[in-house]
Amino acid sequence: MQRNTIRTNIQTNIQTNIQTNSQTNTLATPEPTALRVFIHTGEVSGDLQGSLLVEALERCAAAQDIAIEVSAMGGDRMAAAGAKLIGNTVAVSSIGFFEALPHIIAALKLNQRAKQHLKQVPPDVVVLIDYMGPNVAIGRFIRRQLSTVPIAYYIAPHLWVWATVPGDTAKVLSVADRILSIFPGEARYYREKGAQVSWVGHPLLDKFANYCPATAKQDAREQLGLEPTAQVVTLLPASRPQELTYVLPIMFTAAQQLQVQNPQLQFLVPLARDTFRQPLETALKAYGLRGQVVPQPKQMLAIAAADLAISKSGTTNLEIALMEVPQVVMYRLNRLTAWVAEFVLRFSAAYVSPVNLVNMEPIVPEFVQWDATPEAISQVALNLLNDPDQRQKMVEGYRTMRDHLGTVGVCDRAATEILDLAMGKTGKSITDTPKEY
Repeated sequence: MQRNTIRTNIQTNIQTNIQTNSQTNTLATPEPTALRVFIHTGEVSGDLQGSLLVEALERCAAAQDIAIEVSAMGGDRMAAAGAKLIGNTVAVSSIGFFEALPHIIAALKLNQRAKQHLKQVPPDVVVLIDYMGPNVAIGRFIRRQLSTVPIAYYIAPHLWVWATVPGDTAKVLSVADRILSIFPGEARYYREKGAQVSWVGHPLLDKFANYCPATAKQDAREQLGLEPTAQVVTLLPASRPQELTYVLPIMFTAAQQLQVQNPQLQFLVPLARDTFRQPLETALKAYGLRGQVVPQPKQMLAIAAADLAISKSGTTNLEIALMEVPQVVMYRLNRLTAWVAEFVLRFSAAYVSPVNLVNMEPIVPEFVQWDATPEAISQVALNLLNDPDQRQKMVEGYRTMRDHLGTVGVCDRAATEILDLAMGKTGKSITDTPKEY
């Protein structure tokens, strides 16, 4: 539907720390002429991608002289970018069946809160980012209650890699009028399944568009007070609470073994969430590691300063790769969850790290579940630290991978498609050949 293109002042006092158990919240009524966008996501990575999209939506709307109001279920980064946060979903993020149990009540409350907001303030377009289970639930609600509202799925679930449950792909397709894909393989998979897909490229390209690896390392070390010649390993164990239990002990034991081999190593542990400071500082002392916890605003500095990163699998792996820092990737789940996934759901995947998924090639070493032992991780990490040729080979792999992520301007392309969908400009093109960028 076409909206009036009148500039309005959008509310800037954003509540950034909504507790998951909140019962009430004052929802400001948007200006009647503003085009309303609702974004639904979870996880630290979804909050990051959502924040980049919010900025792009504001930028592209202003360029078209469109007044816009963005509300969201997400996290603090999205709020800081300009979204009106309806509920903070980052705090309830988890992976696995049993890992999700402690968060069920809080997640249900957030789901109800989102539905209440959607009914009170119907949007012109809904954007779902990753976060499959909750996003499919919200998408179905919109289909039932707000059937004329178009839905864009930005960063669809990685079913093109590990579709373990029959019908999952159909669930995603049922709640998406248009899929905005960030990986080439993702675009091919969903298009073959009958979805209307536009491959826009990976949004992290925009984040690192002006990044210069040649100077970043020295600059980062100066800002963190590290010697230029120090040998530094950055540890990234957790963005979810469960990872403090299942990933951290293996990773920190591997770091312990590295330190035995090289007592001069310095470890940096950047915070993915401020609430993790105390457990991470306690763990550093308990494992006797020579290092420091780095505050969240300096997370990228902690990566840039490193000779090597040991990281849990996830979006962070791509950030590390785009910063051209060699890395070792690992992940562990609850043993029972892993057993169900492997032997009941028959889950299998050639790779889990996004770096390897882009071209389905082993650019970075991965250690998952039963293979994720301190001995295996520390040995590969030590080899990388001691062999500059191995490190350079990995960096060259990063550069090849980067060439397959698209071109800079990803977020603006995604934002433009979302705005067009909201205003009905793509009403006919939904059945036409999707765009490629």
